[in-house]
Amino acid sequence: MKPEELKTLLEGLISDWEGEVVEFKQAGNDFDTDKIGRYFSALCNEANLRDVERGWLVFGVDNQSRAVVGTAYRTEKERLNGLKQQIANDTEPGVTLRDIHVLDHPQGRVVLLEIPAAPLGIPIAWKGHYYARAGESLAPLGLDKLDEIRAQTLSADWTAQIVEGAGLDDLDPAALKRARDGFALKHANRFRSGEVAGWPDAVFLDKARINIHGQITRAALLLLGREESAHFLSPHPAQMTWRLEGPERAYQHFGPPFLLNTTALYQKIRNIQLRILPEDELLAREVSKYDQKIVMEALHNCIAHQDYRRNGRILVTETPDQLAFENEGSFFEGMPLDYLSGHKTPRRYRNPFLAQAMVELNMIDTMGYGIHEMFAGQARRFFPMPDYDLGDPQAVKMTLHGRVVDAAYSRALIQKTDLSLEDIQALDRVQKRLPLDEETVKHLKRAGLIEGRKPNYHVSAAIASAAETKAAYIKTRALDDGYYRELVLEFLKKFGHASRADIDQLLMQKLSDALDADQKVNKISNLITNLRRGGLIRNDGPKKAPRWVLVSARAE
Repeated sequence: MKPEELKTLLEGLISDWEGEVVEFKQAGNDFDTDKIGRYFSALCNEANLRDVERGWLVFGVDNQSRAVVGTAYRTEKERLNGLKQQIANDTEPGVTLRDIHVLDHPQGRVVLLEIPAAPLGIPIAWKGHYYARAGESLAPLGLDKLDEIRAQTLSADWTAQIVEGAGLDDLDPAALKRARDGFALKHANRFRSGEVAGWPDAVFLDKARINIHGQITRAALLLLGREESAHFLSPHPAQMTWRLEGPERAYQHFGPPFLLNTTALYQKIRNIQLRILPEDELLAREVSKYDQKIVMEALHNCIAHQDYRRNGRILVTETPDQLAFENEGSFFEGMPLDYLSGHKTPRRYRNPFLAQAMVELNMIDTMGYGIHEMFAGQARRFFPMPDYDLGDPQAVKMTLHGRVVDAAYSRALIQKTDLSLEDIQALDRVQKRLPLDEETVKHLKRAGLIEGRKPNYHVSAAIASAAETKAAYIKTRALDDGYYRELVLEFLKKFGHASRADIDQLLMQKLSDALDADQKVNKISNLITNLRRGGLIRNDGPKKAPRWVLVSARAE
């Protein structure tokens, strides 16, 4: 937000004063992070119940006089932004601040923490405890409010429905053990070592929010069900399919329990080590073709967001250089790049009950961070960014690259370690010859990251200067027009005349490779026109088949 917008926002919040979704604190030099976490949980939950998009925790305002008094809370920008990760670490499910705004008010510095509303159907806890507001005070989230939030989507959520006739015997023992281990790891700060292992199965499944009051849900069968229990979900196919395409072809289907079989599917993927040679280094960097964490994140996203009512399967297609992940159902909220920064938390989920169960079992690290983590993971490995194809309104396809597309891009990531994820995403579009908006182009050019002419931009030689890319850079670098004019004039002086085909043959291979064929033809036409208007050459033939010669003064 711009300063004047922040000032107007602050004035509005002060005018309305504290309620269930706004809290003011003086916070002189510091403020306890644990207390911030409790307010975060409370404001998330209250914003959800009041159907507003956000709540606010404001530092630098006296909550008695309503006056701006300023705060010295985390004046270092890096330390202030570090609060986002601290919040994400201890919230369940893991969400964090939408943004942190700093206003230099005439009466002092004000920090506004923008807090997202809890997603529909999913209350937010801080260190295992749910909080709410009682007037202007913190209070535990009562059972009435807890049930109100959880009931928001139960009737519409396919994964939350009770499965009649299914019991604990229909769950896979190995999957149950893995689920306990994941839950215990997720909640290591809440339960003593071994405590989770001692719970009866029914108690564990309720606490992990996989079952409802001891009854088996569809989510439980998807994640933990025996393979033969899939009939309970018929006609909805609970299935993931791995398919190999290329010189060799193969496929395999995987049913429940998804908690175990995602790993089994990953093990089918052919993952080798690749070598990338950085600039001015003798030792190559070795990276795996695919990072297991990124692949599992992509696969778990498919499971969490699949529209099971469409009777389709999750499909993972492996080709020599790519993995393509496809799931049924449109991208549910917003667009993929909305989540690039990691600051956006979706308000709605197609399968909130299943998504929360996967969070409890440590299958999904944080809600809203998955896309950010996949993009950041590819950047850390110097690989192209994932590509989302939303062309089919009833399906989502995400492609993960397992090779270097443009060595210049990879070397840029190796050499410039301070690039933002947004800049890396823009450079990725450059290497893939995808369109960029004018503002992004201007930013990349000012930063010296790209060169060339629209639409044929390329990574700047200043960062892509490896020996094998220098020749390619020279071919794409445009030379001065005077050089091309002299070539034409020297040709005419030597041979006396030239047709348009002669001039095209002379110049076409010498023009920048950043120009496409049509742009090269237009450039030569403009060059000939400039020479004619400048009195240096003239047409000594018919208009339809010009015969260019030097004017007499030049010939002498």
